Amino acid sequence: MPVLATVLGHPRIGIARDLKKALEAYWSGATSAESLLATAQEIRSRHWSMMKEAGLDQIPCNDFSLYDHMLDMAVTVGAIPSRFQRIADPLNRYFAMARGVQDRGAGIDLSPLEMTKWFDTNYHYIVPELSADQSFVLNPTKIAAELAEAQALGIAPRPVFPGPVTFLKLSKYADDVPAGTDPLELLPRLLPVYEELLALLAGHGVTSLQLDEPCLCFDLDARSEEAYREALSRLGHAAKRPTLLVAAYFGSIGDNQRLVTDSGCEALHLDLVRAPGDLEAVLAALPAGMKLSLGVVDGRNVWRSDLEQTHRMVRRAVTALGAERVMVASSCSLLHVPVDLDAETRLDPELKSWMAFAAQKVAEVRLLADAAEQEEPQGAAFDQAAAALARRRAAAAVANPLVRRRAEQVTNAMTRRGAPFAERSAKQKRRFDLPLLPTTTIGSFPQSREVREARSKWRGGTLDGEGYQGFLQGEIRRCIEKQEQLGLDVLVHGEFERTDMVEYFGEQLEGFAFTQNGWVQSYGSRCVKPPVLYGDVTRPRPMTVEWSGFAQSLSKRPVKGMLTGPVTILQWSFVRNDQPRSETCRQIALALRDEVADLERAGIAMIQVDEPAIREGLPLRRRDWPEYLEWAVASFCLATAGVTDETQIHTHMCYSEFGDILPAIVAMDADVLSIESSRSRMELLSHFRQHGYPNDVGPGIYDIHSPRVPTVEEMTTLLQLAAEVLPVERLWVNPDCGLKTRGWPEIEASLANMVQAARQVRRQRSPG
Repeated sequence: MPVLATVLGHPRIGIARDLKKALEAYWSGATSAESLLATAQEIRSRHWSMMKEAGLDQIPCNDFSLYDHMLDMAVTVGAIPSRFQRIADPLNRYFAMARGVQDRGAGIDLSPLEMTKWFDTNYHYIVPELSADQSFVLNPTKIAAELAEAQALGIAPRPVFPGPVTFLKLSKYADDVPAGTDPLELLPRLLPVYEELLALLAGHGVTSLQLDEPCLCFDLDARSEEAYREALSRLGHAAKRPTLLVAAYFGSIGDNQRLVTDSGCEALHLDLVRAPGDLEAVLAALPAGMKLSLGVVDGRNVWRSDLEQTHRMVRRAVTALGAERVMVASSCSLLHVPVDLDAETRLDPELKSWMAFAAQKVAEVRLLADAAEQEEPQGAAFDQAAAALARRRAAAAVANPLVRRRAEQVTNAMTRRGAPFAERSAKQKRRFDLPLLPTTTIGSFPQSREVREARSKWRGGTLDGEGYQGFLQGEIRRCIEKQEQLGLDVLVHGEFERTDMVEYFGEQLEGFAFTQNGWVQSYGSRCVKPPVLYGDVTRPRPMTVEWSGFAQSLSKRPVKGMLTGPVTILQWSFVRNDQPRSETCRQIALALRDEVADLERAGIAMIQVDEPAIREGLPLRRRDWPEYLEWAVASFCLATAGVTDETQIHTHMCYSEFGDILPAIVAMDADVLSIESSRSRMELLSHFRQHGYPNDVGPGIYDIHSPRVPTVEEMTTLLQLAAEVLPVERLWVNPDCGLKTRGWPEIEASLANMVQAARQVRRQRSPG
């Protein structure tokens, strides 16, 4: 039997962001549910057919989602909070859980479920919400329908869904459940539903399925180990089921491999891109007959594989186990890479020859599987890959001696502010004279149709540079006026000149390249087009000074300069894999340090350097945390520490679990930290209460990812919760995130309520 070829999942959005367009048309009322579902089915069929034609032996299904796979699983097992059960239509209920819903006429005003980062990626998942008396009941509608679609195309697919332990570990209890209650306590109630699902799929002709258990790459406590032992053993010995592939990815499975190898499950998947050292240990421990899926093709990045190196790993496994027990696979789902490199017609041909998107990675998997029994790989494809890799290593565009010399000269003193926060804060309070609980926003305002059209005309040559600049200045002027009318204390210019908070900077930094269709899903219908960071990074000229200076000239109130931090630019790019990420991050930080200095010289007194991805980049194993946090914090400080005490440095973080890295956030020493907290109802404050936080904080009180307008009362409540934990003198008032995806009427209503809430609490808390 030959070595099998497979992938763990495929991108969902379509080559032209078909799903995004269909979702937003449905949400706006422009199209019907039938139209949305037809588009989704067409995307699935197209991708299944592509994988079949490419020769994959096992093709995933149920990896597609209209919004998020964890939300899908919550619906599948009946984990639907009671507040949503009054919505009768399943599709509307599904989207209400993801986005919230507000229909005052119908008396419906529901906040969405919490959203946070999927491990160390920029993908956001919906956090299932469980109750103390949670019961589970199987709803196989989605899985069964997509299985039938695939089978109708002549495909025998391998269904994919989150395993029971990962599902529970990534879930949370509702607010009324006592703190510290472990969702894993619900495992005995959940496992019968998984057993029922496995039996149902076997009855529908499924011979193999994939249980995603990336939490196997965490450091597991005794309770989690026991949960895995119970869950995998019970499913592995279920009476009626397909064969089970347990997929661990995003890190090293380490000693946790025994939880799978002792379970009775038939196959284990390893991420050998992130943890190549796992191979030898698992080969030594794998039970006779158990198969091994080798995740050797990178599902997280756009560089083509070093086929000679990966072939050696595949050969090692085949030699040890035999071809019949080996599968070649992507390291994780291809959800995190764009669909097809062939759609890129403007990329430099040489750079393009170094790259691979999902379609090309599927081909690499097939190629490696076909060559698995050859001692030395042969053929034109291997020769082309080796030649491209050699040209990349030798390319002059990759290395800049001046950048490398400057990075070598960085000292620890360059990463420290001139005075401690208490002294800086006193000087800044005198300079700005802001009221108690100052109000501000995170940075962006709506990217309206008019803004997008003007940018398109400018890039297409039908609007000249002077006309485009005049248009943007007009948008900035209106934005400043609206903020002043709303009563905000600290303003922003709105970022109308920016497509994306990383792409905009990459376009102005050397070492980056850009795609036409390199889109990946961030959450729901939100897609991003990460820059390709292929070479040493330098800043040829100022990037934001003109826009920030113009905005500040329009108001006597402070206007923040807005930058994206070095770690976030790193994390949200497709980063070169030929040098340590820490070195690349240091180069970005030096470029931003120059920009911060130019902003300060231009009279911008508040500068916000956003780092929403700093928690995202944290390795899954705690032993690897100190090294990462050391260089990540140092990079932020290198970018920001060169200013005077009177210049106020802000940073922003969102949609990750920040409590476990709070000491590192303290070490970043930003004067003001704004942080997402409304969806979790100030859950982060418990960490502030436990560990303290010495600088100013703006806990978000307005969830911008939901299309509802928060009331004054609910925002007042959140502010009062914050004021019980942190001194009111160190609190700021702001939304959770930027406002580019929302509409002006909704924003104005929400910000008006936010300002009113701040004023109410200000009156209550003001001395005297």
